[in-house]
Amino acid sequence: MVALGGTLAGASRTGLGADSPATQVHGTVAPGFERVKDAFAANFEQHGDVGAAFSLYHRGVKVVDVWGGVADVETGRPWAEDSIVLVFSSTKGATAICAHLLAQRGELDLDAPVAEYWPEFAAAGKQEIPVRWLLSHQVGLPVFDNPLTPEEWLAWDPPVRALAAQRPVWEPGTTHGYHAGTYGWLVGEVIRRISGKSVGTFFADEVAGPLGLDFWIGLPESQENRVVPMIGIDLQDGAVDEQAVTERRRAVLEASREPDSLLNRPSTTAPVDMNTRAFRAAEIPAGNGVTDARSLARMYASLIGDGVDGVRLLTEETVARAVAEQSNGRDEVVRVPTRFGTGFSLNVEGSLGRDGAFGHGGAGGSLGFADPKAGIAFGYVMNKMQLVLGDDPRTRTLIAAVHESVQGLRG
Repeated sequence: MVALGGTLAGASRTGLGADSPATQVHGTVAPGFERVKDAFAANFEQHGDVGAAFSLYHRGVKVVDVWGGVADVETGRPWAEDSIVLVFSSTKGATAICAHLLAQRGELDLDAPVAEYWPEFAAAGKQEIPVRWLLSHQVGLPVFDNPLTPEEWLAWDPPVRALAAQRPVWEPGTTHGYHAGTYGWLVGEVIRRISGKSVGTFFADEVAGPLGLDFWIGLPESQENRVVPMIGIDLQDGAVDEQAVTERRRAVLEASREPDSLLNRPSTTAPVDMNTRAFRAAEIPAGNGVTDARSLARMYASLIGDGVDGVRLLTEETVARAVAEQSNGRDEVVRVPTRFGTGFSLNVEGSLGRDGAFGHGGAGGSLGFADPKAGIAFGYVMNKMQLVLGDDPRTRTLIAAVHESVQGLRG
């Protein structure tokens, strides 16, 4: 491995004062993967990254582990080796792993009715809905009928009770739509009912602990000093350079602005600040995981090949069942094509590089995935959120460089 510590030539200083020091990249890169480091560096210059980290495993071995830029634009604090950050919906992959661990052990039947594990869910005609539809965004509960207060939303029981009582907005199983927030409470309550543990505790005990991950769903206060604050994005009129957005992003943007769209329906009666202790401390298994790039990549490395350091969490048979396509086509919520297995996103329009890859991205750009054919596990995190939905030039540039590097190793 080659240690890094040099300046990224021409790197962007977005959000910094004119006299701020040039952005630097740090970390290690194995021979043959230098172009991945170059792609990471180019993201600061060409694609607006402020602070970020990237990690890659190849055949169970960490071959790239780099970070750089600014963690806090207000103080100028640099991104450090131990910085951790919100990854939003990249958390869904971690939650899916928890469900599949239970299925692998015979404790969860994904084709059994949800109500078998969670009796209250049978209300409003939902008694026959299988667990699998929760994980593949087919259940028709992508939003709350009535918004919750922020305090209710950050607790566990109020969202769970609301979803159990609610009638689906489409006939379950007939179509799919991204359950951006509700996925976590729906899947998480099944995990809790079976295991007797909250999702955050189950994940810590069964996934993060055995793998040695710095990854939490419900961040301990002791880790707060390591957190990188997020730089948000405003999707309202005039806040986005609409000439620069892709056709895919434009469709999402339009859906987010339509008063009656599912994407625009509020979950809470008042905004919830993502950069608060209260948000990070809550257990929101759809979207408030806090981690670093190396943990995201290591988690996915544990699902393919021989695993990592002797640990393979899910068997090859379990993974094959988990990534078999369940939903594909125009999404009822985000209004663009999406594709899901049971809990994992699948490649669509190059979002994960190529077919056969599986994982999950998060709002603003974070991404974790595995590609069993290539033997790679990928983790990217950042603090500057951008309007992207599987078409982020930052991750696409990295994915292309990774595949070029792997192909180069094969000669």
